[in-house]
This record gives sequence, C-alpha cells and structure tokens, in this order.
Amino acid sequence: ECRMTNLSFSAYSPWKTPAARRTYAAGTLWAAGVLIISVSGHPDAGGWLRLRLDAAGFILLAASLIGGWNFFPKAFRGLRKYRLDMNFLMTLAIVGALLIGEPVEAAAIAALFSFAELLESAAVMRARRAVEELVNLTPELAVVVLDDDTEREMPVRQLTVGQRVRVRPGDKIPIDGTVIDGGAGVNEATVTGESVPVAKSVGDPVFAGTTAVDGFLEIQATTDAGETTLARIIRLVRQAQTRRAPIEHFVERFALYYTPAVTGLAVVTMLVPPLMGFGSGLEWFVRGLTLLVIACPCALVIATPVTVISGLTSAARNGVVIKGGEYLEALGRTCAIAFDKTGSLTEGRLVVTEVEGVEGFPDEQVILLAAAVECRSEHPIARAIVSYAGGNTSDLPPVSGFEAQPGKGVTAMVDGRPLRVGTTRLFTGIAVPPRLRELEADGRTVVLVGNERSVIGLIALADTLRSNARAVVARLRRMGIHEQAILTGDQEQVARAVGRGVGIADVRAGLLPEEKVQFVEELRRRHGTVAMLGDGVNDAPALAAADVGIAMGAAGSPATIETADVALMADDLAMLPYAVRLARMARRLVRFNIASALALKLVLAAGAVTGTVSLMVAVLVGDMGASILVTLNAMRLARTKPEPIDAEPRVYA
Repeated sequence: ECRMTNLSFSAYSPWKTPAARRTYAAGTLWAAGVLIISVSGHPDAGGWLRLRLDAAGFILLAASLIGGWNFFPKAFRGLRKYRLDMNFLMTLAIVGALLIGEPVEAAAIAALFSFAELLESAAVMRARRAVEELVNLTPELAVVVLDDDTEREMPVRQLTVGQRVRVRPGDKIPIDGTVIDGGAGVNEATVTGESVPVAKSVGDPVFAGTTAVDGFLEIQATTDAGETTLARIIRLVRQAQTRRAPIEHFVERFALYYTPAVTGLAVVTMLVPPLMGFGSGLEWFVRGLTLLVIACPCALVIATPVTVISGLTSAARNGVVIKGGEYLEALGRTCAIAFDKTGSLTEGRLVVTEVEGVEGFPDEQVILLAAAVECRSEHPIARAIVSYAGGNTSDLPPVSGFEAQPGKGVTAMVDGRPLRVGTTRLFTGIAVPPRLRELEADGRTVVLVGNERSVIGLIALADTLRSNARAVVARLRRMGIHEQAILTGDQEQVARAVGRGVGIADVRAGLLPEEKVQFVEELRRRHGTVAMLGDGVNDAPALAAADVGIAMGAAGSPATIETADVALMADDLAMLPYAVRLARMARRLVRFNIASALALKLVLAAGAVTGTVSLMVAVLVGDMGASILVTLNAMRLARTKPEPIDAEPRVYA
C-alpha cells in the first residue's frame, strides 16, 4: 500500500524487500522485452486477444505478472470487501493491456507503478529513520563507578536510578543525570536542537545522547535507561507518526468515492462512444484503460502522510516534539497566541530584591516564616524565597497543615500559629500596607506574609525578560499572528510592565487557572485557532483548552513532554517562530501536493479521453511522475531549520 505502517526501521530497507526484488525483476524483463522488439523490428500490432507468443511476448508477460504481484493480492482482498482501490485500478489496467495485445504497456504499468510505490516507501522510511537514528546516539556501554570507586563497563540498557557513570572528552553521555564531579562543555543538539556546547558543572542536569565536547564528568543517573528524555522523544515521535491529521481523513474519504467514480467513468468511456458510432470499440477501450491508470489516487493518498511525517521528524531533529499530524496542522492554522508570563516571556528565575516587616515586625523573621511554608512548594516564587533565606530547610520552624491555593498562595500552621503567604487574593478583607502599591508600580512581584487578621511583612521579587522576547513577538506579528496576549496570575502592574517590554498590549493579570481557560476559549471564539505557550505543568488547564498547547524548556521535565501538544525542548523562545513556520510550510505543501496531483490528473484525463495521452505517458507522468513530485516536494521540510533571532537588552520586570 502507499500508506506505511509504524515499524522499527533501524535495520529495515525498502530497497531489499521481496516487493523491491519483484520490481527490479519486472523492470529488467520489461527493458529486455523492449530491446528485443526494437532489434527484431516487430512492434506490437495490438488488437483484441492478439497475444504476442514470441520470446519478447513471454518476457513481457513475465514482467507484467512479476511486477503485478506487488498489488494483485491486495486488489483481490479489497474486491472481496467491496473496496475498489489503486491496486484494483492497476490490476485492471495490466489485464486490459494484455487483452488488447499491448504487453509493453502492461509490463510498463507493472514495473513503473511498483517503482513509484517503492520510492514512496523509501521517502517515508527516510523521514522516519531520521528519528530512529537518534537511538544510535546513546552508546551501548557505560563506564559505571562501583562503591569502591573502581570502574566497570556495563550495557547502558541495564543502568538504573542512582548509579554513577563517568564520561570522558568526546564520549556520549549514556543516561539522564546530574553532574556530581568535574565539568565539560556538552553538545545538546540531539535533545534541544542547540548545537552550541553548554557548560556543565556540579549540580547541572545532563541528557542521554548528548556529547561531552571537552572535560570530564561524573554523573549520577536520575532515570532508568528506558525513561531518558531522548527515549521519550523517540517514543512520542513514533506515536505521533501514527496519528492522522484531519486533512488525511478527508483525503481518505475522498479516495473512497473517487476510485469507484473514476472506474465507472472509465467503463462509460469504453462502452458509450462506440455504441453511439464514435470510433471502434478497441480504440475507446484503450482510452478507458488509460483513464484508469491516470486516475490512480496513489499520489493523492501519499501527499499528506509523507509531508506530515517529514515535518514531524524535521521538528524532532531540531528540538521540537510535535505530538501528531493534527497538532502540526493546528499549529499551521494558528492565528492567535496566549503566553504565560513567568518562564515563557521572562527567564522564570525570580530573585528576592526586598524584604520589609510591617509595623516593626523584623525583616529576618518575615523571610524565615515565609521560607518555612514555601519550602513545600515547587512554584518559582517559592524557590526564590527559600533560596534567599539560605536554602537550609533544617533551620526553619516546624510546619503543619500545609495547603496550596492555586492563583492565591499557601496557608499553613507554623509553630502552631496560622500563617498565609501569597497575593492580595489570599488576604481579602485585610488591610494591606501602602508600600505594596509602590513596589508593584516599580514592576515588582510582591508576596504578602501574614495571618487571618493582618499583614506582617512584604517580600518583593523581580524577574527579567528573555533577551529575545520582544524580537520573537515582533517576528510572530510579521508572520501574521497579530493577536497575542499575556495570561498571568501575577499582579496587574508587573504584568503590564512585561507587556510593555515585549510589545504585547493585551495583558490579563491576576488570573486563576480556570480564568485562563475562559480567556483561551474567548480568544478562540474571536480569532479561530489558538495556541497557548506555558510551562506545561502549572498551566496545564489552559494548555489543554487551547487548540495547541506549547511547553518551552521541556527537556528537563518528563511531565511537560508528556502533557504538551508541542514541546520546545530547548529553553529558547526563538524555537516558537520556527515551529510555527515549519507547521505552516507543511500545511502549504500538503495543499499544494493535493492540488497539483489533481490538476495533473485532470489534464491527463482529458488527454486520455481525446486519445492524445497514451498508456505509457499515463504511467510515466500520471502515476509515477505525480507520486515522485509529491514525495520530493514533501522532503523539502527536512531542510527547514530554525532562524536566528537577535537578542535585545534585557528589561527588568
């Protein structure tokens, strides 16, 4: 079939299959038969049941049967299920050509149609193998450090969490882990798409399949061998290749009606004109037969999957995991994008800039109490507070009754007394210090510390815009995505400062998770297809509500890779325009391929009915030519690379 199933292709070559060998044999016999006829000077005479019984005739008959065996069985199976497909059309064409004494055309149909299918299979295999080759990036053996500090080689597939491995200059890193000794520059292109080596030192994460360019690393594994980031990418892209885009379903439904309709038209062409006295029955039979060959929908059926697979694998090789053809198509249709603020447009590395006690409450006590509660949270603000307090949780007072309130903050009992740490939403009905408004007006994120009666302190934090955020927003606007919005649970003044910094006027601040979902749905009603860029975990509801949920910096987060529709593995906002551009190019190519294949077939069909297009031209141009055109066009996606986006001076938010 033109459609290929999802297989493992590391050792598979479409050029070495039984179908390929039959194609080679059919092509060789066809060429030999044509050579004998040209030398003997006895061309085909043509006519009803005028079989050629000389050496050339038998050789061409053998070519027809051998090449035709690539689709005869499929045609008969389809016929038993009352399904007329391209295999049925080609079978009719070969049998018909033999019946009218045209063995050269019959052999040409068998050999060239088989070759066209072989090329299509090879194109699909090439695209899929581009991801399969990532498997080979992980070494087979790892140097494991034993308890007595001796080294022993062991198969990578046996590595488990907690084991220590050593990597020397030029070696591939065998497992996801954390550096516990040494330092090196690591090329992470296989995971993030970024080819510039990243400096790694103690405490930094590393990924399987990346390469230590220089220096020595000792790594403690944080995953088992089968659960590395690279393994997840490969698994997800394999699954994505089996998910069909909506236009694929349309083309398949179209083909279900198209093939029987064309078969009926060919029958009418064969029967009606001669019955009405317009030429001989043999002449119109040949024209109808030619129409059958031209009408073969193989190029139409292959146009979408080969383009989608090429797009998915090209994206994966450049550090973008797209979960399937439906999301590739939706991303290509996107006309509005909603951004989460923290970690998307900003660096997401908040730092405490100011701590103030209220009405004489000690500053150091404010940060100590806040850190005691926040050390139980993974929120970026919580991590910044704990870090500012010194990071040593053993010195903090005991906490009980911890409860997180999304979009508001956290509550707990500290030393047996109630404590609240969060936004003004958590302190409804409680007077807040005037200093709060001053800090917010300065673009700070402010956290209140207090209880159910009063506020005892303020903690101000600052984040920085990503250096290329403004340029990325401008690039997306030039690409036609004019509707861009910021959705954040942060304070209004802070969010507005970020909006001014990146050039986005539509800023929605102080949103709870469910309110982000409502705004995404509002965007869809106003503008159509909507994408949402967030961190993949805290923004999970909004990402799910969008047509395309995009998570950035997913390489270090297995949960993010699994939950997002599109995962930008690198922590680089510039990958967003690349993903949109690739998706749009894929969408254009699919439509161009379908339109060009249909247009070519319509022109040739008109020529077949008028007798100006022969069976040989129908096979060479209408079938094999159209299929090769579609395939080569789709493979252009493999050359699509991310474009550099110039960074600008950072603006503090």
